[in-house]
Amino acid sequence: MKPPSQSNLPPVLKRLGELIGPDLERTNAIILEQLNSQVALIPKMGAHIIESGGKRLRPVLTLLSARLFGYAGDDDALLAAVVEFIHTATLLHDDVVDKSNTRRGRATANSVWGSKAPVLVGDYLFSRSFQILVAHGDLKVLRIIADACAVISEGEVMQLVATNDLATSEAHYLEVVQRKTATLFAAAAQIGAVLNHRSPAEEQALALYGMLLGKAYQVVDDALDYSATNEVLGKSVGDDFQDGKITLPVIHAYRHGSAEERLFWSACLERKEFPEGALRHAIQLVRERGSLDYAMQQAKTFAAEAKAQLAGLPDTPEREAMAMLADFSVERSY
Repeated sequence: MKPPSQSNLPPVLKRLGELIGPDLERTNAIILEQLNSQVALIPKMGAHIIESGGKRLRPVLTLLSARLFGYAGDDDALLAAVVEFIHTATLLHDDVVDKSNTRRGRATANSVWGSKAPVLVGDYLFSRSFQILVAHGDLKVLRIIADACAVISEGEVMQLVATNDLATSEAHYLEVVQRKTATLFAAAAQIGAVLNHRSPAEEQALALYGMLLGKAYQVVDDALDYSATNEVLGKSVGDDFQDGKITLPVIHAYRHGSAEERLFWSACLERKEFPEGALRHAIQLVRERGSLDYAMQQAKTFAAEAKAQLAGLPDTPEREAMAMLADFSVERSY
């Protein structure tokens, strides 16, 4: 996926550049600095995925939530870098599990270096993250990140178990989304409040905001797999379908489909039989059954609930940007 040109940037991304542009630059510099290792493949592979683009939403949440309360130190960029390390490690592992060939329009690490090295480098990034956190010395932040990593791992296993299983319920799917994706969003937002020694209520509001934003973001991602284009999305449309992932559009389309349609879904996703034109037919079914609309409505509900969590927080430009991020999560096409 080619990032938008500066002239075509969505308003929220322009606003983020105005508010935390220098902070993001410091975060990126710390990322590259902390990737340093005598084992040449580690910085090479880490840089490959970190420099491939992406929206940096998770570190952005840490920076925004810190600045929301007037933080003026340097630790926000350091912790934002840790959050991005954790995210990058999960991407390396995910791409191996999913056997993905592209991400953000570039070859995945596993397609370049095979499957073994990305797993090991992902492990290094997790370990390096905790080295940085221990040196930082805030046990509360350390606990938040450690708990998040455990929950994310549980979500990964839950998703793996549910693969190719059309008996997966919507509730189970949303639990996977919350654990696998939204938990890191929540942690990223919460630690900005911790840096400022804010009240438990403010911490909780930011954690819930991040959690709901992450849920909206992932549901939209899953809908885009059946509605976007390869060039815009930055990966192959239909990857989830080919991998047998049971996402919300599929759950809805299967539940509301005819007997013939259910047989089609079962053949493709459970028995891994893909007749010619299978993806095209799957996209047609999720559209005809209103499954994309249903998924997007669920995402919009999560985004609205995320914005509601901001109501009691300081009325600052950072809070406005966080509300804009919630809107962007459901308006984006990539």
